[in-house]
Amino acid sequence: MIARMEDAEGINEELKARDQLAWGGRMNSIRQQAEEIILQELIYA
Repeated sequence: MIARMEDAEGINEELKARDQLAWGGRMNSIRQQAEEIILQELIYA
């Protein structure tokens, strides 16, 4: 799920090399979104 979200938002190794802070922030955001989706589908549903 995280890999698909990375592709959809255009997050790649080039961004990581160019701006690590932005890459880290966007990756944290994706992880949080994926966690929330999984919690909604498995726990709260």
